[in-house]
Amino acid sequence: MSIHFEVTRTFNVSKERTYDALLDLDAAKNWMQGFVGIERLDEGPIKEGSEWKETRKMFGKEATEHFEVVELKKPEKIVLRCDGTKGTTGKGEYIYTYTVQSAGNETEVTLHGEIRGLTGLAKFFGKMLGGTFEKACAKDLDALKNYLENESN
Repeated sequence: MSIHFEVTRTFNVSKERTYDALLDLDAAKNWMQGFVGIERLDEGPIKEGSEWKETRKMFGKEATEHFEVVELKKPEKIVLRCDGTKGTTGKGEYIYTYTVQSAGNETEVTLHGEIRGLTGLAKFFGKMLGGTFEKACAKDLDALKNYLENESN
């Protein structure tokens, strides 16, 4: 059983700038909530197959998760995979699909989240877990939106 959630935000920034910002790991410290650090596991520009470890402070503790770029279609789609077995979570697979579309003079970003492979209590409490992830992702998109809109002023 997979858990699905969706978050949509409208940015007053170009589609290209929004897309690039979603992949700008160096700038994440400027907007990402609870940011501790990002360790790239490869070099060069972000591309399909790129990997990194992202550490944040959540619920008073540091948590590190392993991310991989699964698909890039510039400037409209980014698919990231978080392998929970390689991080603090210890289980599950988390797929984050960002679609970036022009909406007049604005840009609409929709994040489709999917959580797979949960077992035991995590599976039982899955719906609540999905809501927690949805809220966290919404806060991240809001923070990125504020950062980009204030940066361009």
